[in-house]
Amino acid sequence: MGLSRKHIVEGTKKCLQRLQMDYVDVIFAHRPDHTVPMEEIVRAFNFVIDQGWAFYWATSEWTARDIEEAYHVASKLGLAAPIAEQCMHNMFHRERPEKEYAPLYEKYSIGTTVFSALASGLLTGKYNNGIPPDSRFAVHSDFFKERIAKLKGEEGQKQLKSVKELAEFAEKELGCSINQLALAWVAASPNTSTVILGASKPEQVLDNLKALEVIPKLTPEVLEKIEKILDNKPEPWSSFGRPKLDKFGRFNPIFG
Repeated sequence: MGLSRKHIVEGTKKCLQRLQMDYVDVIFAHRPDHTVPMEEIVRAFNFVIDQGWAFYWATSEWTARDIEEAYHVASKLGLAAPIAEQCMHNMFHRERPEKEYAPLYEKYSIGTTVFSALASGLLTGKYNNGIPPDSRFAVHSDFFKERIAKLKGEEGQKQLKSVKELAEFAEKELGCSINQLALAWVAASPNTSTVILGASKPEQVLDNLKALEVIPKLTPEVLEKIEKILDNKPEPWSSFGRPKLDKFGRFNPIFG
């Protein structure tokens, strides 16, 4: 537990043993650990890389502030900074990946590894008419009790209404299912590097992969229609009337 040098090094070695692998491409620091100095964390993951146990390191569920600090420390020490952030991103969870992380995308070209792209199954339409007895909400009701309570509330009912409208839109205008649309929508984001798929059956994986066929159909016009259905796009950071500048700090009229 935690991100001390001891836990990172010992945890990595044990993980590789369980995986029966010599190395992994990317190792993630799952959740920040504010009890450990950032310099220790950055040095520890670079040690892992130097040992050949991983090629890169990344963060998971970190705040933008924590990721920014990791970059500053890595830059100061001449070490490798994280290359990606694993975060929740779906049509109903947008504030952090689309607003909070926005400056990081622009400054560091960092990408996201997305989990829960289907909002724990909500974006499959399975909960449109209640909670099926074989669903994860029913089987693991204690774990999802807050989510279930939220689903029954005003916000949850609004989301279910959007799901039904999206399902109809996906079928009539794009010729796909709502889960394929939801996955394609996340994958099409210019800041998404990877989308993690969760499935309990092989056929679900094959069905979800059809989202790749939907991505080319997501034109600006289609995306605008989706935004009207969702009606939850995060507001951009206020510029307080100042003109927008490019990455070199220059004013360009085409930016507005």
